[in-house]
Amino acid sequence: MNATSYRTLTALFAVLPLCAAGLANLPPEPQGYRMEDYRAPTPATLRGALVLSTEQARAVWEKHDAVFIDVLPQPPRPAGLPTSTIWRAKPRDDIPGSLWLPDTGYGALAPVMQDYFEHGLRQATGDRQDRQIVFYCLASCWMSWNAAKRALELGYTNVAWYPEGTDGWADQGLPLEGRVPMARPQAAE
Repeated sequence: MNATSYRTLTALFAVLPLCAAGLANLPPEPQGYRMEDYRAPTPATLRGALVLSTEQARAVWEKHDAVFIDVLPQPPRPAGLPTSTIWRAKPRDDIPGSLWLPDTGYGALAPVMQDYFEHGLRQATGDRQDRQIVFYCLASCWMSWNAAKRALELGYTNVAWYPEGTDGWADQGLPLEGRVPMARPQAAE
């Protein structure tokens, strides 16, 4: 072994305990969905799904082989705001080409939102359960973890989770574009 190889190996062994310590501080995967405190550290894994780093998500995005789905909630119109008042929701910048299915990452979904989620997945994948789907929202956000888990339970077989979301994407200087959510079902009157 030459001196350069020895130094590289020594540096690697010095970093491994730090990496392990960082992973030890992450929460374990829950059995079910995360039901509260959605903006908190997420696990390093999601059983049945591929977990992507920003570099890996970018490589998948550049191939155009996967559907990227953002599940970040959309703020509702403030209660009590007079109907004559103009209100504009905060703009959402997304990974280019994504589909935004807001409010579908909560731990429990109302039947209408479950239908919206399922319809959105069928539309995005061309009704192919083997099409790769990459779920994301923001860093330290359980919404994308929940949505990816939900897709697995619906029988999708090529699910990926990008836990760094648009925060990690933007931090690397990757492109973002404005997005409007997929139309929601009309409430029964």
